[in-house]
Amino acid sequence: MRLQVKFSLYNAVTKIAVILVLGSIILISLDKLAYNQLDNRLFKKKNKIIQHLNDNEIDSLLNKEQSFTDYNILKEEFIILTDIPDNPSDSLTTLSTDKREIEGDIEFYRILEYKFVYHNNWYKLELGETITNLQSIKNTIRNYMLIVLVASLLITLLADYTFTNFLLKPFYLIIDKKINKVNDPTLYNYANIPTNTDDFKILDESVNAMMRKINTLFALEKQFIANVSHELLTPVSILSTRLENMLNTPEIPAEHENKIFASLKTVNRLKTIINSLLLISKVENDQYLKSENVNLKQELIDISEDLEDRIVDKNISYRLEIKHSFNFKGNQALIHTLLLNIINNAIKYNNLGGNITISDTFKQDNYLINISDTGVGMNNALLENVFDRFQRGTTEEQGFGLGLAIVQSIANFHKIGLEIKSKEDEGTTITLTFKTENEVSG
Repeated sequence: MRLQVKFSLYNAVTKIAVILVLGSIILISLDKLAYNQLDNRLFKKKNKIIQHLNDNEIDSLLNKEQSFTDYNILKEEFIILTDIPDNPSDSLTTLSTDKREIEGDIEFYRILEYKFVYHNNWYKLELGETITNLQSIKNTIRNYMLIVLVASLLITLLADYTFTNFLLKPFYLIIDKKINKVNDPTLYNYANIPTNTDDFKILDESVNAMMRKINTLFALEKQFIANVSHELLTPVSILSTRLENMLNTPEIPAEHENKIFASLKTVNRLKTIINSLLLISKVENDQYLKSENVNLKQELIDISEDLEDRIVDKNISYRLEIKHSFNFKGNQALIHTLLLNIINNAIKYNNLGGNITISDTFKQDNYLINISDTGVGMNNALLENVFDRFQRGTTEEQGFGLGLAIVQSIANFHKIGLEIKSKEDEGTTITLTFKTENEVSG
């Protein structure tokens, strides 16, 4: 999961938690706040009535004695004044919520009952305000609060995502441009990624410093391999010539001849290794030109003819199913070596009476060649290191472990996609992907 997504998810979870807590607190407090506000209004109204109370007002209220002596047309409030026995034993002021009937309509009211003495007479004053509107207001507030909270959540999440995208942009540029797209340390771009974040500046400089060390070691390795291969090739060639001359010596004992022949075979193997390493070094040092028009179909036909004897010896069913004549701009000798090594391995590691199929297709504006065999295949452990030098895909056949290393070097040199899939005891498929932008007219 990307860091930006983790940031966004973390912010979302924390904001949802905060909103849920705050929303719960508000909803719990809403009833209490609403009733407190309503009770305060009733107390203020009671104080105002008691403050302006006189005999005429009392007579007026008492003479109109009925269930609801005073209420407005909307039946939202009422006032009742009644005589009560002297010196009541219960509390003088009480608050309650009860339902009352007004002209056949039953409503819930918040009622304040106040008992007081006036001119030596005890009275009970009842003030009521309907809570129906209060409930409607509370519902409206709840809905409005829910909309506001959800909108706030969405806005803050969008803002957080945009901000983290802006904040982490230099980080992803470092990963993309300076790590993922670097196949050759010599082509690394040391220009700093523009950013105002100190942490990313440190990361950028650290990656640059690491790549400088890798580039130096990479150059030293290539130079060392080239120098050693070149220096070894001459004495090995001289030694090979001397051994061949010794074999041509007349009347040489048979036991000596066998030893010289074995030594010559070892020297030739060493020469093959040196030539392979020298080829890899030259390819990696860009010492070849890529200016030739290579017809891949013709190259595969030529290789099939060259390897025909080996194919017949192992009784392999060889199918060359190339439908397209694709021309590629590159180095013909290197492309020939690349294809030859792949097909040679398909023969070497195949079973007697096995199959080799070479097919082609176009996919997403790319030209693909698939080379499949039904050989011994490779397990995952071998497959992970199959392109490493001196790493053989199987121990059942002799080899130097440089064939696929050469294939990878040539493929990288020509920017050819290289993919290998293999299953043990089932076979191997190697896919070469050529960009059609490199296609040339035939």
